[in-house]
Amino acid sequence: MDAEPLHRRIARDIERRIASGDWAPGFRIPTEAELTVEYGCARMTVSRAVSELAARGLVVRRRKVGTVVAHPPVHSSALVAIPDIQAEVQARGLAYSHRLMGRIVRPASADEAELGARVIELETLHLADGLPFAMEHRLISLTATPEAEAADFSAEPAGGWLLARAPWTEAEHRISAVGADRQTAEALGLEAGATCLRLERRTWRDGQGVTRVWQMFPGAAYDLVARFSPRKDQG
Repeated sequence: MDAEPLHRRIARDIERRIASGDWAPGFRIPTEAELTVEYGCARMTVSRAVSELAARGLVVRRRKVGTVVAHPPVHSSALVAIPDIQAEVQARGLAYSHRLMGRIVRPASADEAELGARVIELETLHLADGLPFAMEHRLISLTATPEAEAADFSAEPAGGWLLARAPWTEAEHRISAVGADRQTAEALGLEAGATCLRLERRTWRDGQGVTRVWQMFPGAAYDLVARFSPRKDQG
């Protein structure tokens, strides 16, 4: 079984402390130098982990203060249909392609328990007419979709594969504007810190988690349109 990269494990450890409430909003997390000592690794490894958390909006880096746990954003709930990226690109009249950047099979962490015991973790770059369109980080439950372990996601993108083989009965979308970390910015051809639209999606089938996915779009290249219908009891 492939080993989880150290920077990802550090990020998950910090995320777990935040999720548990041990590190509340506004709490200043240990410095990169302190985390380097704690994990016995290079400072670049710690920096990459913290950058991922900052890109996901879990922590905020502040000059002269350090890195603090972010306050939950104010958000509203709405029924929004977000299409598969391949369908979205093709609907714009562009040629779709994708590049599988990483794939590992690993045990699910404590905060991923809804996905079962084991997951596939994928990193995918989506392209439109050969240019970067979105960077995607996805977890797929092997409890809900055991056949995914043998799937060739370099030939078929995971989003389309799941839509065809694992239809969901419940979904949750979260939308936020974030700055691109170094890795995402490089993949999308942006400057580090450039504003991106991040879509986080979680799906379930009859109570069993199917997938969790984080998609990063260049802010100037993507817009979100929602159509609403008034309730019958509204005037």
